[in-house]
Amino acid sequence: MRIGIALGGGGARGFAHLGVLKALDEKGIRPDIISGVSAGALVGAFIASGHSHEKTLSILKNKTLMAYSKLQYPKYGLFSLDGLKKDIQKHIKIKKIENLKIPMFIAVSNLNDGRIEYIKEGDLTSYLLASASIPVLFSPVEIDGKLYSDGGLFDNLPISPLLQKCDVIIAVNVSPLHKIEKFDNLVQVASRTFQLGVHSNIIRHKEKCSLFIEPTGLREYEILNGNHAQDIFELGYNYTKNLEITPFK
Repeated sequence: MRIGIALGGGGARGFAHLGVLKALDEKGIRPDIISGVSAGALVGAFIASGHSHEKTLSILKNKTLMAYSKLQYPKYGLFSLDGLKKDIQKHIKIKKIENLKIPMFIAVSNLNDGRIEYIKEGDLTSYLLASASIPVLFSPVEIDGKLYSDGGLFDNLPISPLLQKCDVIIAVNVSPLHKIEKFDNLVQVASRTFQLGVHSNIIRHKEKCSLFIEPTGLREYEILNGNHAQDIFELGYNYTKNLEITPFK
C-alpha cells in the first residue's frame, strides 16, 4: 500500500500536523509521499528531510510567520521572511526537493500565470518560502522570472498530486473557520481575508480521501499567534491517537 499524506495550510495551527503525524506513526501509518502547502509544506519538509516530530517542534516552537518576518518597504508585500529562510537553511541540509528522504510536493501559486503548481523538484528553500507567503502580507518569491506565493490561494489541502500515485490518501486540515469578534490591525484583516478565500476549496477534497483528519479545538487558536505551539501539537496528537482507524486494504 502506497500512502500519501496531504498537509494543509493554517499558520500557527500547523503545529497540529506534527502531533497528527506522530500519532499516525505510532499506529504504524507512515507517508510514502507528502504533499504540503504553507505551514503544511514547512512541516512536511522537516519530516521528509529526516527530522523527528519532536525535533521539528523544538526548532519551530514559538516561531510563527510573523515572528520570522521583517517589516519592509511594501513593493510586493508588507513583510519579508528572511528569518524563516535562515532557519530552513540552518536545519535542513538537503537543498533540493527531489533529494528529500521522503518524496514531496510543495503547492505554490504562480501569480504570473494565475494557477496552482505542485513542485517536486527544485530549490527547497525558495519553494517553501513561496508556499508560506500569504499575498499582501508577505512578499512573493521570484523563481525563474515568475512570482510565486502561498499555494493555499488555489488549493489549501493539496491532495491532487497524490491521486494517481497513492492507494491511500490521508488529508489533514488545520484551517477550520472560526468567528472573530474584532480586528486590531491590518495584518489580522489581511490574514482573515485570505483564510475566508481558501476555505471553500477544502470541502470539495474531503470525499476523495481515504481518511480526513481535522482536529477539534483548532478554532480557538489564531493562525498568526505562535504562543501555543505545544498545546496545538498535543491537540493534534491526542485527537489522532483517539481515532479508530480501520486498517487500509
